[in-house]
Amino acid sequence: MHYVEAKSLLTQWGGMNLYRGCTHGCVYCDSRSLCYQFTHPFEDIEVKRNAPKLLEEILRKKRKKIMVSTGSMSDPYQPCEKELLLTLRCLELIERYGFGASVITKSDLVLRDIELFDRINRKAKAVLQMTLTVADDRLSRILEPNVCPSSRRYQVLKEFQRLGIPAVVWMTPILPFLTDTEENIRQLLSWCFDAGVKGIISYGMGLTLREGDREYYYRALDRHFPGLSQAYRDRYGNAYEVPSPYAAQLEALFHRECERYHVLHDPDACFRYMAAFPETQRQLSLFDEGVNAP
Repeated sequence: MHYVEAKSLLTQWGGMNLYRGCTHGCVYCDSRSLCYQFTHPFEDIEVKRNAPKLLEEILRKKRKKIMVSTGSMSDPYQPCEKELLLTLRCLELIERYGFGASVITKSDLVLRDIELFDRINRKAKAVLQMTLTVADDRLSRILEPNVCPSSRRYQVLKEFQRLGIPAVVWMTPILPFLTDTEENIRQLLSWCFDAGVKGIISYGMGLTLREGDREYYYRALDRHFPGLSQAYRDRYGNAYEVPSPYAAQLEALFHRECERYHVLHDPDACFRYMAAFPETQRQLSLFDEGVNAP
């Protein structure tokens, strides 16, 4: 772990990454790809220690309220967050200034801040984005070794549901020859529907592999599933898109079940929902009071 002073933080779309790199060890992680130009080992977490200061400066000056999101490149709730508290401090600022918050994570550490999410959601809007891609906990511990298994993430979703905080699940990637089974997809969907998620994001049934990510993934396959990386090479070569042989059937199942349970399942629709900042009841109330004032 090492520290940097960031010069900027929030993108024009309201996204930010407080950490760069990750220690979850997920074998399929696209963020390892060379195109992201990491200048340090992926597990040597780069910490933007001035992130809360930068965020406060931005939020104080911003005239229009937006959703602020984090986690697209690096999980905001990886183990170092327990001590560093960058995510917590940024969420506190988001609540203080009346903005919305959306986080992407695989970690149950997010439960530490659930009351803060609840307060943000009551004032504006909060969305939990949780990755669920491997229903079998034994397999999850191999593919995502340093983070809680999927069954625990399902329980996290239930806790957020209890407080009425909306959630969107990333059901991706689906790994050919490992997780591309009807049994896996049905179990993941069952958890999602039971937890009342607002939407599920799936980019087909497969994964993407780029230089850097591909090599790491194949080394993991060689350790845990001898011969499987060769099956990938034989079928896909160096392709970027790596669809399951059963993609068509699994996608049909996915869309059919989401329609049945009235869950958003088009990625663009999910993103529009998460990006939309609502007018809060408090704002409407203040407006009404102003109109009716003598």
